[in-house]
Amino acid sequence: MNVLTEPDDLTPEADDGAPVHPLFADAPRSVSFNKLRKRLLRQVRQAMEDFSMLKGQKRWLVALSGGKDSYGLLALLLDLKWRGLLPVDLIACNLDQGQPNFPKHILPEYLTSIGVSHRIEYRDTYSIVKEKMPEGATYCSLCSRLRRGNLYRIAREEGCDALVLGHHREDILETFFMNLFHGGRLAAMPAKLMNDEGDLTVLRPLAYAAEDDLAKFAEAMRFPIIPCDLCGSQDGLQRNAMKDMLAEMERRMPGRKERMLRALGHVNPSHLLDPALFDFSGISTTPKDE
Repeated sequence: MNVLTEPDDLTPEADDGAPVHPLFADAPRSVSFNKLRKRLLRQVRQAMEDFSMLKGQKRWLVALSGGKDSYGLLALLLDLKWRGLLPVDLIACNLDQGQPNFPKHILPEYLTSIGVSHRIEYRDTYSIVKEKMPEGATYCSLCSRLRRGNLYRIAREEGCDALVLGHHREDILETFFMNLFHGGRLAAMPAKLMNDEGDLTVLRPLAYAAEDDLAKFAEAMRFPIIPCDLCGSQDGLQRNAMKDMLAEMERRMPGRKERMLRALGHVNPSHLLDPALFDFSGISTTPKDE
């Protein structure tokens, strides 16, 4: 992949003295924060280039849950658009799924305060999940499917070409190991895919971004975080086990997560065991002349 350079000017004012996007008006001015911001911007731009995310795109629906990752995604996209590096229109969308005690005011007030076009949609999928799932089962899988279906619909209604999600490096690695250990297949979470209907792409511009960096970014930006435990999500999920395993690997062998992510982009089909992926029948020795 071609390595992109970092934006030069991350000061609170642009070269002409005009203020930056209102989102960054009160951002820290420390060297450490600027380095973090530059790194995240570079990684987002790199993912966009590597996976041709801008090809044929005019308008994106950015899914906003109220967690650190989706807040960070929106902020970085707005930053790039402000600098003329993202030639697409953005509309933020939160799907209120009817979880008990969900603070409905936080996201619309925040998005309005920073001047971002947005749509807040209410769909009580929480009640559907509670009805369908047995007592003690985890809600995340069904909840996610219902949420995705509604977001596809909203993207179409808003004339968007893509649904943009805030999944990061750790999400991709955790999904890979969940599929490996529990699904018996080699598959991760793609940075770009086409939906089944073929009319929308799903993009993950944070594919190269580390979760720890996004957490630091969210804390520095003081995003109004909405916790993901409003529905009583159960502890001990398979994904949490994968997260703990990866964290321990990184603790013992620093840099391992980055190596694993790089490996997902350097696949050698002839060294795996899938005859549908590689023509093993085509391998044969050439008889020696007698």
